[in-house]
Amino acid sequence: MYHIIINPASRSGHGMQIWKSLLPIIEYKKVNYKAYFTKKCGDAAFIADKIATMNPSLQGIQLIVLGGDGTLNEVLQGIHDYEHTLIGYIPTGSSNDFARDLGISSDPATALTNILEKTTIKQLDLGLLTYKNGIVLNSDTSVIDSSYERRLFNVSSGIGFDAAVCEQALSSKIKRTCNHLGLGKLSYLGIALTKLLQNKPVSCDVYLDDSAPIHYDNLLFAAAMIHKYEGGGFMFCPNADASDQRLDLCIAHDITFSRAARILPTAFSGKHIDFSEVSILQAHTIRFCSSTPLLVHTDGEVYVSTSEIIWEIYEQKITFVY
Repeated sequence: MYHIIINPASRSGHGMQIWKSLLPIIEYKKVNYKAYFTKKCGDAAFIADKIATMNPSLQGIQLIVLGGDGTLNEVLQGIHDYEHTLIGYIPTGSSNDFARDLGISSDPATALTNILEKTTIKQLDLGLLTYKNGIVLNSDTSVIDSSYERRLFNVSSGIGFDAAVCEQALSSKIKRTCNHLGLGKLSYLGIALTKLLQNKPVSCDVYLDDSAPIHYDNLLFAAAMIHKYEGGGFMFCPNADASDQRLDLCIAHDITFSRAARILPTAFSGKHIDFSEVSILQAHTIRFCSSTPLLVHTDGEVYVSTSEIIWEIYEQKITFVY
């Protein structure tokens, strides 16, 4: 049986229409399935957890997610047994960076058909974000000193400027308008340039595996990447490989507004790595400490502000079909 988790609000509210357009394919192929619909943030994780709880055997669970990168991220939080879970993804979000990197079809009917026919099956890495002393957004709860909170990510996790852009984009009228026009990339670029004007200098130390810290006096952002893209098509880590059991880290630092405005658009093609203000590093585990708390995102969803995080890789942890 396929358990299909649907975000009806995805693609600017057209997720339900897309789902209904796929029903003839499901009926024609006589697919045994059960559909679940999200209503608010957190529902996808709750549904995935419920599915896993109701199916405790090791025979395997087949999930299909219809939504954006954020919906897919939520589903990952609810899975109990990654080894025995097979995930298919129909991208209907505004960023779709996961699908962009893997070459998953943007046509929902084609994406669904490829899943049902199991055209490609691939084991991919997952990322794990651990944060300490964080302030959870939209909540009065702070994480106490002695405990660490964790969140998985499938595409990327970033701290600083790129997380601030993600937070703004989540509620931006500009983004919604651009999405309706099919210009999602422009919304992120416009928000990013605006955020550059508001940026304040922050210093940080970065620890790669067991190495000595690398210090940056003026950080713009750091993004730990499993895939090449984030933020609606920014190719921040053009050499990232989702199965190489390593995290690629893009760090933008010591950069003026005029230089950033010049460099940022080149990130769509990965040419930003040719500039001295951009460093590309690689490690299995990355510890990041900043002089002041900064926003952090996982797969474009912003949940916490903190000054100390750890990123690490879960090697080929999850199996996708597409």
